Amino acid sequence: MKFVAVTSCPTGIAHTYMAAEALEQAGRAAGHEVVVETQGSAGSDPLDPAVIAAADGVIFAADLEVKDRERFAGKPTVDVGVKKAVHDAPGVIGQAVAAVEAGPVAAPAAGAAPVPATKVDSGAGVGTRVRQWLMTGISYMIPFVAAGGILIALGFMVGGYDVTDLPTVELDGGVTLVEAIRNFDITSSASWGALLFQTGGTAFGFLVPVLAGFIAYAIADRPGLVPGFVGGAIAVTVGAGFLGGLAAGFLGGFLALWISRWKVPRGVRGVMPVVVTPLLSTFVVGLLMFVVIGQPLAALMTGLTTWLNGLSGANLVLLGVLLGAMMGFDLGGPVNKVAYSFAVAGLSTPNLAVDATEYRVMAAVMAAGMVAPLAMALATVVRKRLFTHAERENGKAAWLLGASFISEGAIPFAAVDPLRVLPASVVGSAAAGGLVMALDSTLRAPHGGIWVLPLIGNPLGFLVAVVLGTVIAAAVVIALKSIGTNSVVAAEREADAAAQAAETAQATAPAGQAPATGTARPAATS
Repeated sequence: MKFVAVTSCPTGIAHTYMAAEALEQAGRAAGHEVVVETQGSAGSDPLDPAVIAAADGVIFAADLEVKDRERFAGKPTVDVGVKKAVHDAPGVIGQAVAAVEAGPVAAPAAGAAPVPATKVDSGAGVGTRVRQWLMTGISYMIPFVAAGGILIALGFMVGGYDVTDLPTVELDGGVTLVEAIRNFDITSSASWGALLFQTGGTAFGFLVPVLAGFIAYAIADRPGLVPGFVGGAIAVTVGAGFLGGLAAGFLGGFLALWISRWKVPRGVRGVMPVVVTPLLSTFVVGLLMFVVIGQPLAALMTGLTTWLNGLSGANLVLLGVLLGAMMGFDLGGPVNKVAYSFAVAGLSTPNLAVDATEYRVMAAVMAAGMVAPLAMALATVVRKRLFTHAERENGKAAWLLGASFISEGAIPFAAVDPLRVLPASVVGSAAAGGLVMALDSTLRAPHGGIWVLPLIGNPLGFLVAVVLGTVIAAAVVIALKSIGTNSVVAAEREADAAAQAAETAQATAPAGQAPATGTARPAATS
Protein backbone atom coordinates (compact mmCIF):
# COMPACT_ATOMS: atom_id res chain seq x y z
CA MET A 1 0.00 0.00 0.00
CA LYS A 2 0.94 3.64 -0.41
CA PHE A 3 0.56 6.03 2.50
CA VAL A 4 1.14 9.74 3.00
CA ALA A 5 1.80 11.04 6.50
CA VAL A 6 2.12 14.35 8.33
CA THR A 7 4.10 14.67 11.57
CA SER A 8 4.29 17.62 13.95
CA CYS A 9 5.05 18.17 17.62
CA PRO A 10 4.51 21.24 19.84
CA THR A 11 8.14 22.39 19.68
CA GLY A 12 8.67 21.25 16.10
CA ILE A 13 12.25 20.20 16.75
CA ALA A 14 12.91 16.55 17.50
CA HIS A 15 9.74 14.45 17.75
CA THR A 16 8.50 15.76 14.39
CA TYR A 17 11.46 14.34 12.50
CA MET A 18 11.91 11.23 14.63
CA ALA A 19 8.30 10.24 13.99
CA ALA A 20 8.78 10.76 10.26
CA GLU A 21 11.84 8.52 10.18
CA ALA A 22 10.13 5.86 12.31
CA LEU A 23 7.08 5.74 10.02
CA GLU A 24 9.20 5.50 6.90
CA GLN A 25 11.27 2.64 8.36
CA ALA A 26 8.23 0.78 9.70
CA GLY A 27 6.49 1.15 6.35
CA ARG A 28 9.45 -0.30 4.45
CA ALA A 29 9.72 -3.17 6.93
CA ALA A 30 6.05 -4.02 6.36
CA GLY A 31 6.33 -3.76 2.58
CA HIS A 32 4.50 -0.44 2.21
CA GLU A 33 5.51 2.97 0.87
CA VAL A 34 5.26 5.93 3.25
CA VAL A 35 5.92 9.53 2.17
CA VAL A 36 6.03 12.02 5.07
CA GLU A 37 5.50 15.77 5.30
CA THR A 38 7.12 17.22 8.43
CA GLN A 39 5.45 20.35 9.78
CA GLY A 40 8.26 21.36 12.14
CA SER A 41 10.03 24.51 13.29
CA ALA A 42 11.90 24.68 9.97
CA GLY A 43 8.61 24.97 8.10
CA SER A 44 7.24 22.28 5.82
CA ASP A 45 7.68 21.08 2.28
CA PRO A 46 4.11 20.22 1.21
CA LEU A 47 3.47 16.84 -0.33
CA ASP A 48 3.02 16.71 -4.09
CA PRO A 49 -0.73 16.60 -4.87
CA ALA A 50 -0.05 13.68 -7.21
CA VAL A 51 1.50 11.71 -4.33
CA ILE A 52 -1.54 12.43 -2.16
CA ALA A 53 -3.92 11.41 -4.95
CA ALA A 54 -2.08 8.10 -5.42
CA ALA A 55 -2.06 7.28 -1.69
CA ASP A 56 -4.28 4.55 -0.30
CA GLY A 57 -4.42 6.09 3.17
CA VAL A 58 -3.26 8.95 5.39
CA ILE A 59 -1.43 8.98 8.72
CA PHE A 60 -1.52 12.05 10.97
CA ALA A 61 1.04 11.75 13.77
CA ALA A 62 0.63 15.22 15.20
CA ASP A 63 0.15 17.09 18.45
CA LEU A 64 -0.75 20.29 16.60
CA GLU A 65 -3.55 20.61 14.07
CA VAL A 66 -2.40 19.58 10.60
CA LYS A 67 -2.03 22.48 8.18
CA ASP A 68 -4.19 22.30 5.04
CA ARG A 69 -5.86 19.15 6.24
CA GLU A 70 -8.48 19.41 3.52
CA ARG A 71 -5.89 18.11 1.00
CA PHE A 72 -6.45 14.61 2.37
CA ALA A 73 -10.25 14.67 2.41
CA GLY A 74 -11.99 11.43 1.50
CA LYS A 75 -9.07 9.10 2.21
CA PRO A 76 -8.94 6.57 5.07
CA THR A 77 -7.12 8.30 7.90
CA VAL A 78 -5.36 7.37 11.13
CA ASP A 79 -4.91 10.21 13.63
CA VAL A 80 -2.48 9.65 16.53
CA GLY A 81 -0.14 11.66 18.71
CA VAL A 82 3.43 12.16 17.54
CA LYS A 83 4.87 10.10 20.42
CA LYS A 84 2.76 7.12 19.35
CA ALA A 85 4.54 7.16 16.00
CA VAL A 86 7.95 7.44 17.66
CA HIS A 87 7.33 4.63 20.14
CA ASP A 88 5.15 2.27 18.08
CA ALA A 89 5.50 3.05 14.39
CA PRO A 90 4.70 -0.55 13.30
CA GLY A 91 1.46 -0.36 15.28
CA VAL A 92 0.53 2.92 13.56
CA ILE A 93 1.23 1.37 10.15
CA GLY A 94 -0.99 -1.55 11.15
CA GLN A 95 -3.79 0.85 12.07
CA ALA A 96 -3.42 2.58 8.71
CA VAL A 97 -3.61 -0.73 6.83
CA ALA A 98 -6.77 -1.64 8.76
CA ALA A 99 -8.30 1.76 7.95
CA VAL A 100 -7.67 1.26 4.24
CA GLU A 101 -9.11 -2.24 4.31
CA ALA A 102 -12.22 -0.89 6.04
CA GLY A 103 -13.00 1.12 2.93
CA PRO A 104 -13.18 4.78 1.84
CA VAL A 105 -14.65 7.54 3.96
CA ALA A 106 -16.96 10.37 2.99
CA ALA A 107 -15.40 13.69 2.15
CA PRO A 108 -16.39 16.61 4.42
CA ALA A 109 -19.11 18.91 3.20
CA ALA A 110 -18.05 22.09 1.45
CA GLY A 111 -17.90 25.13 3.66
CA ALA A 112 -17.15 23.15 6.80
CA ALA A 113 -16.01 25.13 9.80
CA PRO A 114 -12.24 25.75 9.98
CA VAL A 115 -10.22 23.56 12.30
CA PRO A 116 -8.99 25.03 15.60
CA ALA A 117 -5.49 26.41 15.98
CA THR A 118 -4.24 23.46 17.96
CA LYS A 119 -5.06 19.83 18.14
CA VAL A 120 -6.89 19.41 21.45
CA ASP A 121 -9.16 16.43 21.79
CA SER A 122 -12.53 17.60 23.11
CA GLY A 123 -12.64 14.46 25.20
CA ALA A 124 -9.16 14.96 26.65
CA GLY A 125 -8.68 15.71 30.31
CA VAL A 126 -8.05 19.19 31.63
CA GLY A 127 -4.40 18.42 32.28
CA THR A 128 -3.84 17.26 28.71
CA ARG A 129 -5.44 20.35 27.23
CA VAL A 130 -3.51 22.71 29.50
CA ARG A 131 -0.28 20.98 28.53
CA GLN A 132 -1.06 21.33 24.82
CA TRP A 133 -1.91 25.02 25.20
CA LEU A 134 1.32 25.62 27.11
CA MET A 135 3.41 23.68 24.61
CA THR A 136 1.92 25.69 21.75
CA GLY A 137 3.08 28.92 23.38
CA ILE A 138 6.51 27.47 24.12
CA SER A 139 6.91 26.17 20.56
CA TYR A 140 6.49 29.68 19.13
CA MET A 141 8.63 31.19 21.89
CA ILE A 142 11.72 28.98 21.50
CA PRO A 143 13.05 30.59 18.26
CA PHE A 144 12.93 34.02 19.94
CA VAL A 145 14.65 32.58 23.01
CA ALA A 146 17.43 30.95 21.01
CA ALA A 147 18.08 33.85 18.63
CA GLY A 148 17.83 36.59 21.24
CA GLY A 149 19.72 34.76 23.97
CA ILE A 150 22.64 33.76 21.76
CA LEU A 151 22.94 37.25 20.26
CA ILE A 152 22.97 38.77 23.76
CA ALA A 153 25.68 36.32 24.82
CA LEU A 154 27.71 37.13 21.69
CA GLY A 155 27.35 40.82 22.50
CA PHE A 156 28.84 40.21 25.95
CA MET A 157 31.67 38.16 24.45
CA VAL A 158 32.56 40.75 21.79
CA GLY A 159 31.90 43.99 23.68
CA GLY A 160 32.55 42.93 27.25
CA TYR A 161 30.20 42.69 30.19
CA ASP A 162 29.78 46.47 30.25
CA VAL A 163 27.41 46.13 27.31
CA THR A 164 24.01 46.53 28.98
CA ASP A 165 20.61 47.87 28.06
CA LEU A 166 21.40 51.24 29.63
CA PRO A 167 21.89 53.70 26.74
CA THR A 168 24.25 55.95 28.72
CA VAL A 169 26.79 53.37 29.82
CA GLU A 170 30.28 54.03 28.49
CA LEU A 171 31.93 51.24 26.55
CA ASP A 172 35.58 50.86 25.57
CA GLY A 173 36.89 54.17 24.29
CA GLY A 174 34.34 56.22 26.25
CA VAL A 175 31.48 55.85 23.77
CA THR A 176 27.95 55.04 24.89
CA LEU A 177 25.85 52.15 23.68
CA VAL A 178 23.64 54.40 21.56
CA GLU A 179 26.66 56.16 20.05
CA ALA A 180 28.30 52.83 19.24
CA ILE A 181 25.29 51.82 17.18
CA ARG A 182 24.48 55.18 15.55
CA ASN A 183 28.11 55.74 14.60
CA PHE A 184 28.75 52.12 13.70
CA ASP A 185 32.41 51.37 13.10
CA ILE A 186 33.09 48.04 11.43
CA THR A 187 36.52 47.86 13.09
CA SER A 188 35.23 48.61 16.61
CA SER A 189 34.50 45.77 19.03
CA ALA A 190 32.32 48.19 21.00
CA SER A 191 30.13 48.79 17.95
CA TRP A 192 29.79 45.09 17.20
CA GLY A 193 29.12 44.26 20.83
CA ALA A 194 26.47 46.95 21.11
CA LEU A 195 24.80 45.88 17.86
CA LEU A 196 24.69 42.21 18.86
CA PHE A 197 23.44 43.00 22.35
CA GLN A 198 20.71 45.40 21.26
CA THR A 199 19.50 43.13 18.46
CA GLY A 200 19.40 40.15 20.80
CA GLY A 201 17.73 42.21 23.50
CA THR A 202 15.03 43.28 21.05
CA ALA A 203 14.39 39.66 20.02
CA PHE A 204 14.42 38.52 23.64
CA GLY A 205 11.93 41.25 24.49
CA PHE A 206 9.31 39.38 22.45
CA LEU A 207 9.70 36.26 24.57
CA VAL A 208 6.88 36.85 27.05
CA PRO A 209 4.41 38.48 24.60
CA VAL A 210 4.89 35.64 22.10
CA LEU A 211 4.42 33.04 24.84
CA ALA A 212 1.22 34.70 26.06
CA GLY A 213 -0.07 35.44 22.56
CA PHE A 214 0.19 31.89 21.32
CA ILE A 215 -1.18 30.33 24.48
CA ALA A 216 -4.24 32.50 23.90
CA TYR A 217 -4.18 31.55 20.20
CA ALA A 218 -4.16 27.87 21.14
CA ILE A 219 -7.24 28.37 23.31
CA ALA A 220 -9.34 30.73 21.17
CA ASP A 221 -7.69 30.67 17.72
CA ARG A 222 -7.20 34.07 16.04
CA PRO A 223 -9.45 36.06 18.44
CA GLY A 224 -6.99 35.26 21.24
CA LEU A 225 -3.94 36.79 19.59
CA VAL A 226 -4.53 40.46 20.46
CA PRO A 227 -5.40 40.09 24.17
CA GLY A 228 -2.66 37.48 24.55
CA PHE A 229 0.09 39.61 23.02
CA VAL A 230 -1.02 42.77 24.80
CA GLY A 231 -1.29 40.95 28.12
CA GLY A 232 2.21 39.55 27.65
CA ALA A 233 3.58 43.01 26.90
CA ILE A 234 1.89 44.36 30.04
CA ALA A 235 3.47 41.53 32.03
CA VAL A 236 6.88 42.77 30.88
CA THR A 237 5.97 46.37 31.67
CA VAL A 238 4.90 45.65 35.26
CA GLY A 239 7.79 43.25 35.88
CA ALA A 240 5.66 40.11 36.12
CA GLY A 241 7.88 38.38 33.57
CA PHE A 242 7.40 34.76 32.60
CA LEU A 243 4.72 34.05 35.19
CA GLY A 244 2.78 37.11 34.09
CA GLY A 245 2.98 35.93 30.50
CA LEU A 246 1.47 32.57 31.44
CA ALA A 247 -1.37 34.26 33.30
CA ALA A 248 -1.99 36.76 30.49
CA GLY A 249 -2.09 33.98 27.89
CA PHE A 250 -4.76 32.02 29.70
CA LEU A 251 -6.76 35.12 30.58
CA GLY A 252 -6.68 36.44 27.03
CA GLY A 253 -7.52 33.08 25.52
CA PHE A 254 -10.49 32.28 27.72
CA LEU A 255 -11.89 35.80 27.53
CA ALA A 256 -11.65 35.85 23.74
CA LEU A 257 -13.20 32.38 23.51
CA TRP A 258 -16.08 33.39 25.78
CA ILE A 259 -16.81 36.64 23.95
CA SER A 260 -16.59 35.03 20.52
CA ARG A 261 -19.34 32.59 21.56
CA TRP A 262 -21.84 35.29 22.47
CA LYS A 263 -25.16 35.08 20.67
CA VAL A 264 -25.46 38.45 18.95
CA PRO A 265 -27.79 39.88 16.27
CA ARG A 266 -26.95 39.04 12.68
CA GLY A 267 -25.93 42.62 11.89
CA VAL A 268 -23.30 42.61 14.66
CA ARG A 269 -21.67 39.32 13.76
CA GLY A 270 -19.47 40.87 11.08
CA VAL A 271 -17.73 43.24 13.48
CA MET A 272 -17.38 40.80 16.38
CA PRO A 273 -14.03 39.23 15.38
CA VAL A 274 -12.36 42.45 14.22
CA VAL A 275 -13.70 44.99 16.71
CA VAL A 276 -15.78 43.75 19.62
CA THR A 277 -13.84 40.62 20.65
CA PRO A 278 -10.31 42.14 20.54
CA LEU A 279 -11.53 45.41 22.10
CA LEU A 280 -13.34 43.91 25.09
CA SER A 281 -10.91 41.06 25.74
CA THR A 282 -7.87 43.34 25.53
CA PHE A 283 -9.44 45.92 27.86
CA VAL A 284 -10.32 43.30 30.48
CA VAL A 285 -6.88 41.67 30.26
CA GLY A 286 -5.23 45.07 30.63
CA LEU A 287 -7.40 45.90 33.64
CA LEU A 288 -6.61 42.60 35.34
CA MET A 289 -2.89 42.70 34.56
CA PHE A 290 -2.33 46.33 35.61
CA VAL A 291 -4.67 46.50 38.60
CA VAL A 292 -5.30 43.02 39.98
CA ILE A 293 -2.66 40.35 39.34
CA GLY A 294 0.29 42.13 37.70
CA GLN A 295 1.88 43.49 40.87
CA PRO A 296 1.52 40.30 42.94
CA LEU A 297 3.10 38.30 40.13
CA ALA A 298 5.89 40.88 39.85
CA ALA A 299 6.51 40.52 43.59
CA LEU A 300 6.59 36.74 43.17
CA MET A 301 9.15 37.03 40.36
CA THR A 302 11.27 39.36 42.49
CA GLY A 303 11.07 36.93 45.38
CA LEU A 304 12.09 34.05 43.10
CA THR A 305 15.08 36.03 41.83
CA THR A 306 16.11 36.96 45.36
CA TRP A 307 15.78 33.35 46.49
CA LEU A 308 17.88 32.07 43.60
CA ASN A 309 20.63 34.60 44.16
CA GLY A 310 20.59 33.78 47.88
CA LEU A 311 21.37 30.13 47.24
CA SER A 312 24.94 28.99 47.73
CA GLY A 313 26.99 25.92 48.50
CA ALA A 314 25.04 22.72 49.05
CA ASN A 315 21.65 24.35 48.36
CA LEU A 316 22.81 25.47 44.92
CA VAL A 317 24.15 22.01 44.13
CA LEU A 318 20.86 20.42 45.24
CA LEU A 319 18.96 22.77 42.92
CA GLY A 320 21.22 21.66 40.08
CA VAL A 321 20.62 18.01 40.93
CA LEU A 322 16.84 18.53 40.97
CA LEU A 323 16.76 20.41 37.67
CA GLY A 324 19.11 17.86 36.11
CA ALA A 325 16.91 14.97 37.18
CA MET A 326 13.88 16.73 35.68
CA MET A 327 15.72 17.21 32.37
CA GLY A 328 16.49 13.50 32.21
CA PHE A 329 13.13 12.28 33.45
CA ASP A 330 11.06 12.30 30.25
CA LEU A 331 13.50 13.49 27.55
CA GLY A 332 11.68 16.48 26.11
CA GLY A 333 8.33 15.78 27.76
CA PRO A 334 6.38 18.02 30.16
CA VAL A 335 8.74 17.58 33.15
CA ASN A 336 11.77 18.31 30.98
CA LYS A 337 10.06 21.42 29.57
CA VAL A 338 9.18 22.68 33.08
CA ALA A 339 12.86 22.63 34.05
CA TYR A 340 13.87 24.29 30.78
CA SER A 341 11.17 26.97 31.09
CA PHE A 342 12.32 27.69 34.64
CA ALA A 343 15.84 28.35 33.36
CA VAL A 344 14.63 30.53 30.48
CA ALA A 345 12.41 32.50 32.85
CA GLY A 346 15.53 33.38 34.83
CA LEU A 347 17.28 34.67 31.73
CA SER A 348 14.35 37.00 31.04
CA THR A 349 15.03 38.84 34.32
CA PRO A 350 16.57 42.23 33.40
CA ASN A 351 19.87 43.65 34.67
CA LEU A 352 21.33 40.43 36.05
CA ALA A 353 24.81 40.52 37.56
CA VAL A 354 27.63 38.88 35.63
CA ASP A 355 27.73 35.91 38.02
CA ALA A 356 23.97 35.72 38.70
CA THR A 357 22.58 32.39 39.82
CA GLU A 358 20.17 32.47 36.87
CA TYR A 359 23.12 31.93 34.52
CA ARG A 360 24.27 28.94 36.57
CA VAL A 361 20.75 27.50 36.37
CA MET A 362 20.79 27.77 32.58
CA ALA A 363 24.18 26.07 32.40
CA ALA A 364 23.01 23.24 34.66
CA VAL A 365 19.86 22.67 32.62
CA MET A 366 21.70 22.61 29.30
CA ALA A 367 24.43 20.27 30.57
CA ALA A 368 21.84 17.90 32.02
CA GLY A 369 19.81 17.93 28.81
CA MET A 370 22.84 16.83 26.80
CA VAL A 371 23.62 13.78 28.93
CA ALA A 372 20.98 11.19 27.99
CA PRO A 373 21.59 10.98 24.21
CA LEU A 374 25.36 11.17 24.68
CA ALA A 375 25.19 8.39 27.28
CA MET A 376 23.16 6.13 24.99
CA ALA A 377 25.61 6.78 22.16
CA LEU A 378 28.54 5.93 24.42
CA ALA A 379 26.87 2.78 25.72
CA THR A 380 26.27 1.48 22.18
CA VAL A 381 30.01 1.83 21.51
CA VAL A 382 31.26 0.38 24.80
CA ARG A 383 28.88 -2.63 24.91
CA LYS A 384 27.61 -3.25 21.41
CA ARG A 385 26.27 -6.71 22.24
CA LEU A 386 23.66 -5.19 24.59
CA PHE A 387 22.03 -3.26 21.76
CA THR A 388 20.34 -4.24 18.52
CA HIS A 389 21.59 -3.10 15.15
CA ALA A 390 18.87 -0.43 14.96
CA GLU A 391 19.86 0.92 18.38
CA ARG A 392 23.51 1.07 17.40
CA GLU A 393 22.53 3.07 14.32
CA ASN A 394 20.46 5.41 16.49
CA GLY A 395 23.49 5.76 18.74
CA LYS A 396 25.48 7.28 15.89
CA ALA A 397 22.89 10.02 15.48
CA ALA A 398 22.63 10.49 19.25
CA TRP A 399 26.19 11.86 19.41
CA LEU A 400 25.20 14.91 17.36
CA LEU A 401 21.77 15.28 18.99
CA GLY A 402 23.26 15.20 22.48
CA ALA A 403 26.04 17.64 21.59
CA SER A 404 23.37 19.99 20.23
CA PHE A 405 21.26 19.86 23.44
CA ILE A 406 18.43 17.79 21.96
CA SER A 407 17.39 15.45 24.75
CA GLU A 408 14.94 13.67 22.47
CA GLY A 409 17.89 11.88 20.88
CA ALA A 410 17.57 9.25 23.63
CA ILE A 411 13.87 8.57 23.00
CA PRO A 412 14.42 5.60 20.62
CA PHE A 413 16.28 3.86 23.44
CA ALA A 414 13.75 4.79 26.12
CA ALA A 415 10.85 3.64 23.93
CA VAL A 416 12.32 0.14 23.69
CA ASP A 417 13.56 -0.21 27.28
CA PRO A 418 12.18 2.59 29.51
CA LEU A 419 12.74 0.78 32.82
CA ARG A 420 16.50 0.76 32.24
CA VAL A 421 17.11 3.83 30.10
CA LEU A 422 15.10 6.41 32.06
CA PRO A 423 16.64 5.68 35.51
CA ALA A 424 20.10 5.89 33.94
CA SER A 425 19.14 9.16 32.28
CA VAL A 426 17.87 10.65 35.53
CA VAL A 427 20.99 9.64 37.49
CA GLY A 428 23.45 10.94 34.89
CA SER A 429 21.56 14.16 34.22
CA ALA A 430 21.22 14.89 37.94
CA ALA A 431 24.96 14.40 38.38
CA ALA A 432 25.72 16.78 35.51
CA GLY A 433 23.35 19.46 36.87
CA GLY A 434 24.86 19.29 40.34
CA LEU A 435 28.43 19.37 39.03
CA VAL A 436 27.77 22.47 36.92
CA MET A 437 26.52 24.26 40.04
CA ALA A 438 29.48 23.06 42.10
CA LEU A 439 31.96 24.19 39.44
CA ASP A 440 30.30 27.61 38.97
CA SER A 441 29.76 27.39 35.21
CA THR A 442 27.44 30.02 33.76
CA LEU A 443 25.55 30.35 30.48
CA ARG A 444 23.72 33.27 28.91
CA ALA A 445 22.60 31.41 25.76
CA PRO A 446 19.40 29.38 26.21
CA HIS A 447 20.24 26.78 23.55
CA GLY A 448 23.01 25.44 21.36
CA GLY A 449 24.81 22.77 23.35
CA ILE A 450 28.48 22.34 22.59
CA TRP A 451 28.25 24.88 19.76
CA VAL A 452 27.92 27.80 22.21
CA LEU A 453 30.91 26.73 24.32
CA PRO A 454 32.68 30.11 23.83
CA LEU A 455 29.69 31.76 25.53
CA ILE A 456 29.95 29.59 28.67
CA GLY A 457 31.58 30.81 31.86
CA ASN A 458 34.14 28.22 33.04
CA PRO A 459 33.76 26.09 29.88
CA LEU A 460 36.17 23.46 31.20
CA GLY A 461 33.97 22.89 34.25
CA PHE A 462 30.91 22.64 31.98
CA LEU A 463 32.59 20.01 29.81
CA VAL A 464 33.74 18.06 32.86
CA ALA A 465 30.15 17.99 34.15
CA VAL A 466 28.77 16.80 30.80
CA VAL A 467 31.43 14.11 30.40
CA LEU A 468 31.06 12.78 33.94
CA GLY A 469 27.27 12.79 33.71
CA THR A 470 27.48 10.94 30.38
CA VAL A 471 29.86 8.32 31.77
CA ILE A 472 27.66 7.78 34.84
CA ALA A 473 24.49 7.39 32.80
CA ALA A 474 26.20 5.06 30.32
CA ALA A 475 27.59 2.92 33.16
CA VAL A 476 24.16 2.67 34.79
CA VAL A 477 22.36 1.69 31.59
CA ILE A 478 25.04 -0.89 30.75
CA ALA A 479 24.79 -2.38 34.24
CA LEU A 480 20.99 -2.53 34.08
CA LYS A 481 20.95 -3.98 30.58
CA SER A 482 23.48 -6.62 31.58
CA ILE A 483 20.89 -8.04 33.98
CA GLY A 484 18.55 -10.30 32.05
CA THR A 485 18.60 -8.63 28.64
CA ASN A 486 21.18 -10.75 26.80
CA SER A 487 18.52 -13.28 25.76
CA VAL A 488 16.26 -10.52 24.46
CA VAL A 489 19.02 -8.94 22.41
CA ALA A 490 20.16 -12.37 21.17
CA ALA A 491 16.64 -13.15 20.00
CA GLU A 492 16.42 -9.83 18.18
CA ARG A 493 19.79 -10.43 16.56
CA GLU A 494 18.64 -13.88 15.44
CA ALA A 495 15.52 -12.31 13.97
CA ASP A 496 17.66 -9.73 12.16
CA ALA A 497 19.87 -12.51 10.79
CA ALA A 498 16.83 -14.52 9.65
CA ALA A 499 15.36 -11.49 7.92
CA GLN A 500 18.65 -10.78 6.18
CA ALA A 501 18.87 -14.42 5.06
CA ALA A 502 15.33 -14.23 3.70
CA GLU A 503 16.18 -11.08 1.75
CA THR A 504 19.27 -12.76 0.31
CA ALA A 505 17.27 -15.85 -0.68
CA GLN A 506 14.64 -13.69 -2.32
CA ALA A 507 17.25 -11.79 -4.29
CA THR A 508 18.92 -14.99 -5.57
CA ALA A 509 15.74 -17.02 -6.28
CA PRO A 510 14.86 -17.62 -9.98
CA ALA A 511 12.16 -15.38 -11.40
CA GLY A 512 8.66 -16.60 -10.63
CA GLN A 513 9.87 -19.02 -7.93
CA ALA A 514 9.37 -18.39 -4.21
CA PRO A 515 12.56 -18.72 -2.14
CA ALA A 516 12.87 -21.70 0.16
CA THR A 517 12.56 -20.01 3.55
CA GLY A 518 10.68 -20.78 6.68
CA THR A 519 7.90 -18.42 5.58
CA ALA A 520 5.48 -19.61 2.90
CA ARG A 521 5.18 -17.32 -0.07
CA PRO A 522 2.45 -17.26 -2.70
CA ALA A 523 3.43 -18.24 -6.19
CA ALA A 524 4.13 -15.38 -8.57
CA THR A 525 1.25 -14.41 -10.80
CA SER A 526 1.14 -12.49 -14.03
